[in-house]
Amino acid sequence: MRHFLTSAAVVAAGALVITLSAPAQAAPEDQSARWLTGELTNGLIHNDQYGFDDYGLTADTAFALSAIGGAGDTLRVIRKALAKRVDSWTTGVDFGSPDVYAGSTAKAVVLAETTGADPRAYGGVDLVKRLNGLVSNATPTVGRIEDSAATDYANVIGQTFAAQGLSVAGSGKADEAVRFLLQQQCSTGYFRLNFAAKDAADQTCDGGARATTSGPDTDVTALAVLGLLALPKQTAAVRAAIADAAAWLKRHQKANGSFGGGTATEASNSNSTGLAGWALGATNACGAAVKAAKWVSRLQVSGNVSGTPLKGAKGAIAYDRERFAAGEAAGIGTEDRDQWRRATTQAAPSLINLTVSSCRAG
Repeated sequence: MRHFLTSAAVVAAGALVITLSAPAQAAPEDQSARWLTGELTNGLIHNDQYGFDDYGLTADTAFALSAIGGAGDTLRVIRKALAKRVDSWTTGVDFGSPDVYAGSTAKAVVLAETTGADPRAYGGVDLVKRLNGLVSNATPTVGRIEDSAATDYANVIGQTFAAQGLSVAGSGKADEAVRFLLQQQCSTGYFRLNFAAKDAADQTCDGGARATTSGPDTDVTALAVLGLLALPKQTAAVRAAIADAAAWLKRHQKANGSFGGGTATEASNSNSTGLAGWALGATNACGAAVKAAKWVSRLQVSGNVSGTPLKGAKGAIAYDRERFAAGEAAGIGTEDRDQWRRATTQAAPSLINLTVSSCRAG
């Protein structure tokens, strides 16, 4: 969080000269952070449309606030709230099921680490041990995360969280998780979303068909870059993967600075553009990162919105121009709020590239 001087006092020639300036505007990313903070209810994002606490989106909110900075108190509130619900988040206990979900567990490990908690004793649970038990030891899927349920929903996003979380925790399973994650990167640089079938001899991205299991995905590629950058041990293979993924993102940025997502979300949107810009800024690809941030900023509620349908929504980021226009006309309703929240958590950190010294000149 940046702090600005709103007045200055100097002593010159024995006289006190006071210069007053207009109140400084918060940086765009800080405005988003304030809006996201206001969306929390007792430390959790509550979905009013369907009446449940969204633990995964709460974690995404924490990741965004952590990246933006200056929200230590809020992060502690989130940490405590999710710690009380760690089993509900990562297992089927609320449904009387013994199932354990690999993606949620991996995300919970990273959430604990991000907010300063011990992932080996988070909410009374050793999440590292729990996640270790969901990392495959079987050939050819060594290192792959797997749900304990009959239907396995684990994917490359969860694998990214697992590789990061286990590496930061110093788990003996970390290297295997990282190696399997790297196998999910196709030779052209992007990461896919879904794994191959467990019985497939070739578990790599290149081993799958682009039209089915190995299509390119901007969001997953950007998340993989951010996860790999967080690894405490940067091997040559990891560094190469980051460079190749960043290069792929740059090649697939549209002329206006925006990005589409995967095969189902190819149109420009703030989620994909924000994540890509966040990752590009983290790899010092400032020109591309600033272009992405400028595109995102045009979907952010800003200026004086008092007396308008968007009153109280300053800092929120719409998914696309159509949803922004709908918000201007009717505000952010219950059915729309989830999308606005998701867009803002993923896009807000990219706005840092408009103000940080490393990219400001881009």
